[in-house]
Parts: sequence; C-alpha cells; structure tokens
Amino acid sequence: MKKLADLGGRAWRLGRDWIGRSNLHFFPLRSTMGNYGRERFVRDAKAGLNVALLDFPQGIAYAMIAGLPAQFGIFTSAVASLVGPFFSSSRFVMLGPTNATAVMVLSGLMVLPAGTDRISVMPVFLLLVGLFLVVGAFCRVATLVQYVSQTVVTAYITGAAGLIIVNQLPVVLGLKLGEAASFFGVLQKTVEQLGATNYESLFLGGVTLLVYLFLEQKLKKIPSVAVTLLVMSLLGLLLSRLGWNLAYIQGTGSGGWLVHVPAVDFKTLSQLASAALAVAFLCTVETSSIGKSLANRAGDRIDANQQMLSLGLTNTASAFFGGMPTSGSLTRSVLNWSSRSSGAASSWFSGLFVAAGALIFGGMLNHIPRAVLAVLVIMVGISLINRKQIRIAVRSTGSDRITFVVTLASALFFTLDFAIYLGVAVSILLFLRKASAPSLVEYSFNEQGNLYEIEDKTTRAHPRISIVHVEGELFFGAAEIFRDQVRFVSEDPNLKVIILRLKNAYHLDATSVMALEELIRYLREQGRHLIVSGARKEVYRVFLKSGLIDVLGKENFFMGSPANPNVSTRNALKRAQELLGDQKAEVKIFYDPAKGAAPRT
Repeated sequence: MKKLADLGGRAWRLGRDWIGRSNLHFFPLRSTMGNYGRERFVRDAKAGLNVALLDFPQGIAYAMIAGLPAQFGIFTSAVASLVGPFFSSSRFVMLGPTNATAVMVLSGLMVLPAGTDRISVMPVFLLLVGLFLVVGAFCRVATLVQYVSQTVVTAYITGAAGLIIVNQLPVVLGLKLGEAASFFGVLQKTVEQLGATNYESLFLGGVTLLVYLFLEQKLKKIPSVAVTLLVMSLLGLLLSRLGWNLAYIQGTGSGGWLVHVPAVDFKTLSQLASAALAVAFLCTVETSSIGKSLANRAGDRIDANQQMLSLGLTNTASAFFGGMPTSGSLTRSVLNWSSRSSGAASSWFSGLFVAAGALIFGGMLNHIPRAVLAVLVIMVGISLINRKQIRIAVRSTGSDRITFVVTLASALFFTLDFAIYLGVAVSILLFLRKASAPSLVEYSFNEQGNLYEIEDKTTRAHPRISIVHVEGELFFGAAEIFRDQVRFVSEDPNLKVIILRLKNAYHLDATSVMALEELIRYLREQGRHLIVSGARKEVYRVFLKSGLIDVLGKENFFMGSPANPNVSTRNALKRAQELLGDQKAEVKIFYDPAKGAAPRT
C-alpha cells in the first residue's frame, strides 16, 4: 500500500512539474480586465452584439455544411464564446464553428459505416479533437505550425470550398442523394438525378441569390445574411400557403439544449481518430494565423500553445453541450476588432446574445427553407476561393505549384483529412529535396586580390588549386550529393589541392561527416589534398567531436574570421603551396592585416 502511495505521489509530482514547465495559465487575459469601467462595458457590449448578429446565421450555415442540425452551430457559437476567453491569449479571436472545420467534419464522418447516426458520434468526435489539442498544448507543439506552408492551406481551403458548393447544389435543386465521400462523387450523383429537380426549390434559391447580391452591393452596412434569411423565410411562408412544396430546416426550442455525457465507444474512436487529428491540426493553423495577424495590428503578443489549450478545452466543453468543432473565425474576429472591442468581455457578450437567441428564436428556425440556406452556404463557399493566393501559389515556384496541385486534387478526389496530410508531406519532401542540394561554386582571384566566380577551370590563377565555395545545408539529405559534386570537381587531372570554403555551410551531421571522411581518403588515394577554410565555430565543433579534424589534419583546417572574411582562404592557399612545394609564388587575396589573422583551430 505504501509503495502504491509513493508511486501515486511521484506521478503527481511529475505531472505537476510537467504542467508547470508548459507555461500554460488559467485566464491569462485577466490583466486586460483591470480598470474595467462603463466605457469599456459599452464598447464590449456593442462589439459582442455585432459579432452575435453575424455569429447566429453563420452557426446555422456551418452546421448545414457539416451535415448537422442547425442548433449544433448555434450552441457551439454560444459555448465557445463563453468558455474560450478563460484560456485564450488573444483579446480579439472569436471562437466558434467555421467553414473550414465544418467541411472537414462533413468529409471526416463519411468514413463511418452507412447508416451511422452522425449526431450520436459527434460528442465522441469532439472529445477526441479536444484531447489532441490539450495534449498538443502541454507538449508545446503549436510552434510546428510554422512548417505548414500557406500553399497547403490555400489548396485545402479551395478544395473545401468546392466540396461545400457541390454538397449544397442538391439541396437547392430539391434532390436527395445517397452517401458520397468526395467532390466528384457528389457531383456525379447530382448530375445523374437532374431529371428529378424540384423547380419550386430552384426558383426560391434563385430569388435568394438575387436578394443576397442586392444587399451585398447596395446595402453593405446591414447584416446581409441575417436579412436575407428573414426576407426569404417570409417569402417561403407565403409560397407554402399557396401550395408550394418546400423543405425546411429543423428548429430547436429551449428544451433542446441539454448537457449530454458522451458515450465513449472504442470502435468509433478508432474510426474517427484520423479525422479528429486533422480537425485539431486545422484548428491550430487557422486560429494561430488569425491570432498573430490581429496581435500584430494591436501591438499584442500571443502564445500559440495557450491558444491551442483554449481550443482544446472549448471543443471539450462543446462535446457536453451538443456542439460541433470549434476554431478561430476570421470574419467574426475581424468584426470584433473593428467594433473596438477592449478584450475578452466582448466574446462573453456575444455568447450571451447567441444563447439568448437560441432559447428565444430556436423554435422559429423551422421557418427557414433549406434551399434559402443552401444558397447562402454556396456563397460562403465561393468567398473561400481566393484567386490572388491561388495565383501566387501556382506562379511562385515549381515546388509550390506541385504542392498546390497535389493537395487540391486529393481534396477533390479523396477525404479532406487525407488531403491535408498529403499536402503537408509533399511540401516538406519538396523542401528537403531543395535543401539537400547545396550549391558549389568554384572561385579564383584576380590581380587585385579579389575572389571571383569562374566558369572555366582553365582560368584558375593556380591550375593545380581549386577554391570551392559551399553554400547551403550539409545535413544527411545533402551529404551524398555534396560528396559527388566535389568528386566531379576533382576529376581534372591537373588538380592537386581542393580548398573548401565552408563559411556558408550549415547543419553538418554524422552522415555529412562520414561523407567528408570518405572524400578525404578518396582524394589522398589519388595523391590529392583537401583543405577547409572559412569554417564557423559550429562546423569546427562537429569536426572536433567527431574526430574528423584528426583525419583531415589540424594544419589543413582554417577558421573563418567575420571581421576579415578572406584571410582564412589566404592562409589556406599558403598551406596549399606548401603541399605542392611551391612556396615562392605570391598569394594575392585582399584582407586587412590590421584586423588580425584568422586562427587555425
């Protein structure tokens, strides 16, 4: 018993220390609540109301994108706005359902067996998302977001936009499709059933589009989505009384918002793990980019891992209150900022307004025609397609173009979680391919003592000496290419000494050390010599600890001097002349004697 107690105490201390080292806090924004008075209260209340007026219809739309009842989006908006600020490090990021996470839910749940009740598995799905985010926050993995290229995100969002659009087209046309897991799968089934189009639904959708576009272009200051829903719901009610056959979304009353304890099923957990991890990853990328952008504009600093913790606990809370995945919303966060919010209180006000709206008006949602909401969702999807970012991604580099095409194609043909994993993998592999090709440039020097790049080996100042400048990474991925490149340079039969300038060579590791050792022994077998010049302290440290300095010979290693960059090459040339028995020739490389000679080792 005592051993068990000791073990428990040790585990408690380890857990406490681990949490302490994470630097995560409860309510890190409490310092911003100081001197909170009437003026700030009024500003935050107005900002919260502005955000709530956008949040309420967006929540309905995003729930529809995810294939869930409307109340899921509304409940999530309220819960996220109330819980998120307690753990967030950003004053302005508004948490709640977003289009990107909603379409990921739609795609991710398609892996479940046909007939599975999505509503029943959503709490378990959210628990998984929350768990991944909380563990990631304590392990401080949010900093890895910087390795996700914007090209991958742009391609993913473009593919998600396509999936949003084709999933709502059947609703506008009044069609009922079976299960389809990809963009082309949904599109194919839609085309096959065009003959069964409900023209009453199509007409209502067309009018909705005209009303929305009119409001967007002529009355930009009013909430166009909310007004369009109100106007078209009234028109739909009138048409229904005239005998039109229209489909409506499902409403909810005050009794629909209850606390639910998720029923954990390990089989379902394994089926949803991949999609949940993808959603957690996407939430982190989305929220981090929004938070950093607003923090820069406000002169704030945010902790990405603290923000990740906020996401994790908010998603966990949503699992118990009938919600859907939570992320940072760009449109609502910018609206919160532009509404002169002073801090976390505006999010609380927004949550209270949305919660009140859900309880008071939830039962009226069943007066919104599905075709009307589908058209508005399609407009959301179209707005996600950023032509400027796509143009930049496609035109910038070959690697970006390949990454964009692969990610977009996989998003259209397969599930979105697979697409984002594949996109990240391709972008990293292409980067490693680029980084593993160091640049080797041969130099000589002119009469004035200045180094210059040569294109023809016949123009060397010393035909038997080659000065090779190495630029780039020399980690394991580049080691073999680097070795082969130097071997190629040494194929000149007149060449006897190669001077490697490692001033701009980085990240040597065990593989590159072995490659260099093999190169040194190869050159010696050919009666030739290798000299290193311009090396930085990091390079010397690797040479010393690995023992490569002994293989090369300390007399053939010359440290670089930041104040006098060319002196190490000058000394290396003198050493080359010693090896060739030609010490009379004058070495002319410009350097400033007043700054001292570069040390050897």
